[in-house]
Amino acid sequence: MKSSKLARREAKGLFRASLVNGVMDENRVREAFRLVIAQKPRGYAGILSHLERLVKLEVVRRSAHVESPVELDAEMKAKLQASLTKTYGPGLTMTFGSNPALLGGLRIKVGSDVYDGSVLARLNALQETF
Repeated sequence: MKSSKLARREAKGLFRASLVNGVMDENRVREAFRLVIAQKPRGYAGILSHLERLVKLEVVRRSAHVESPVELDAEMKAKLQASLTKTYGPGLTMTFGSNPALLGGLRIKVGSDVYDGSVLARLNALQETF
């Protein structure tokens, strides 16, 4: 469904109002949805759909997934979290997983950014050159 320019502007304003120190506040987002549903302004369906889209994009942008061949210890996880928080800002949701196929190194995905320093990626790159 295509939303009007006014609906997108309203949704963007509501989304900005839900940010606290640059981090999305879940309770404020819920309150914004409740407010729009209760008031039912003109084009409220477009406002809700665009606001939902903005929230989904923010959740993806603020999530990080780290893969390693073995389970990382707590110290390494803390260092990674500190480094990624320094780069991407506060409010980053981290998940850690193990993938033995990587052979060594790390694969980090934050939003649409992928940092692949794994041995598997290097072997695949080497294979492509031949």
